[in-house]
Amino acid sequence: MVTRVYLDHNASAPLKPAVKAAMVQALDLVGNPSSVHGFGRAVRRAVEDARALVAALAGVRPAQVFFTGSGTEANNLALRGFPGRRVVVSAIEHESVLAIAPDTPRIPVDRDGVADLDALERLLAAGEGPALVSLMLANNETGVIQPVAQAAAIAHAHGALLHCDAVQAAGRLPLDLSALGADLLTISAHKIGGPAGAGALVIAEGLEPEALIRGGGQEKRRRAGTENVVGLVGFGAAARLALEELPDADRLTGLRDALEVQVRDAVPEALVMGAAAPRVGNTSCLLLPGVPGETQVMALDLAGVAVSAGSACSSGKVKPSHVLAAMGQGAEDLPVDWAASAIRVSLGWDSDAAAVDRFVAAYAAMAQRRRRAPAA
Repeated sequence: MVTRVYLDHNASAPLKPAVKAAMVQALDLVGNPSSVHGFGRAVRRAVEDARALVAALAGVRPAQVFFTGSGTEANNLALRGFPGRRVVVSAIEHESVLAIAPDTPRIPVDRDGVADLDALERLLAAGEGPALVSLMLANNETGVIQPVAQAAAIAHAHGALLHCDAVQAAGRLPLDLSALGADLLTISAHKIGGPAGAGALVIAEGLEPEALIRGGGQEKRRRAGTENVVGLVGFGAAARLALEELPDADRLTGLRDALEVQVRDAVPEALVMGAAAPRVGNTSCLLLPGVPGETQVMALDLAGVAVSAGSACSSGKVKPSHVLAAMGQGAEDLPVDWAASAIRVSLGWDSDAAAVDRFVAAYAAMAQRRRRAPAA
């Protein structure tokens, strides 16, 4: 049986063995973290140890880390927690940001997928009242790194707050809330080799977002409900490893670059989206004109290679990428179907050169079959 290759880390990274071991050990903990007896205090220590590890990854104090059930929930807490502020988001944000504010102004991006800061300045200057800006650090589809620190400076000059979805940047770029200038920062465990069901919103000191979930004193009353202790222990273990393994980002960049060189050689018609902009080293967005992304994903899956078409947070539905559509605004030289003809290859901690070779071979074979197919 041929070994399958998993190249969809931006959707969800495989659980790291050390994280699994920490979670298995945590299963033996008994009690509620809010209980004052010895059992409860032991569980509370596990939660607070995890908080300290996530804080170290984000470059903040543990008191600034507030656990949630996911990155999506953290984004909701950030954007819905300040109801007196108008919301301004970039056109390439994750759906969990765009859906919160469907009718708000969008910061456009250029051909390479980088946010237009002059447009952000105009949007903030034109509106009335205090604002909250949301700009991700690394795009989940292209890997393009956004100018968050510069955007934060512009936002603060207009009295606005800045939220940064750093879900795809954690473990791939050094994080430091102060250096980014962000007021709010989202992280998710399952993107860094931790479990699904655990996320965090990092909050700058002095800010008090309104709680979305009420009914208990957990997380300083910002998120009621008994903590997912086993998941949070896994989150902490994954955060510790992500920080320790940051140098591995260079290895992944080398693999990603080799993949793109081989793809260009084997399939000259393929385009690498966002290649001219700074990107996190694990992500490649490949456009094959005329071939729907869903078709590509299925063909590669049959060849034993797992990738995505766009975001993987739409219940299995594949639709044209809003990220690529935003990048293509006004670009007359691009194919009309380009937003629906791309796939995302995302490497991670278990990726190696053999996986890259398997992908390139399957991708080239798919493109070759397409060339041989009779015209419709």
